[in-house]
Amino acid sequence: MELRILGCSGGIGAHLSTTSLLVDEDLLIDGGTGLSELSLEEMSRIRHIFVTHSHLDHIAGIPMLLDAVFDNTEQPLVLHAREETIHTLRKHIFNWQVWPDFSTLPDAHRPVLRFEVMQPGESVQIGARSVEMIAVNHSVPAAGYRVQNGAGSFAFSGDTTSNDGFWQALNRHEHLDLLIVESAFPDQECELSIKSRHYCPRLLAQDLRKLQHRPRLFLTHLKPGSEALIVEQCREHIDTLPVQRLCGGDRFKL
Repeated sequence: MELRILGCSGGIGAHLSTTSLLVDEDLLIDGGTGLSELSLEEMSRIRHIFVTHSHLDHIAGIPMLLDAVFDNTEQPLVLHAREETIHTLRKHIFNWQVWPDFSTLPDAHRPVLRFEVMQPGESVQIGARSVEMIAVNHSVPAAGYRVQNGAGSFAFSGDTTSNDGFWQALNRHEHLDLLIVESAFPDQECELSIKSRHYCPRLLAQDLRKLQHRPRLFLTHLKPGSEALIVEQCREHIDTLPVQRLCGGDRFKL
């Protein structure tokens, strides 16, 4: 299993793209602006999209992706997400006002896009890979994901702040090789982190003590301009795991 980071920034800017993780060639977790890193041929290979939540930085590239592959796909792309997330996408994005409803194009019997409701705690098997949805604590209904095959596993928190459920779900498994977790703001903006339900370094360090595994740890969703400070503060607070910054273009084999 190969994981390719297309985008992982908390915002946009030169060389910065928002969240999009490609697993092998056919499975996508979130579809932010990082999707622009893919060629048309690479986009055409994607068959499944697992969305963490409905915020724009995690879904902005999906409408354009569907438009790009419209003439090059014979089977629908399946978008897996919480029921609330799918409702928001249908109502506010694929509504014929912001963007066409690709779940009815070219017609309702053979659409380019198919929505699949997924509940926290459920797993979807795609080939040799199992994708588990885990509820997290964000300002809208949201989820993280744990992905495993016979050789390795990784988890992605999506957007969240302090919670117990994500860590308990990870602890139920025997191993975890790689953990990608957000820390959106520096400690100086802890009040904003709590209000918007994101981690800052101090809050993340407290929650990491709940994790029984010792995976490789990478930070994502860092506020543009504050990346170095957030990483430095995480390294000061977190003494259980080495802290590394996730970057667009990173690749991992699991």
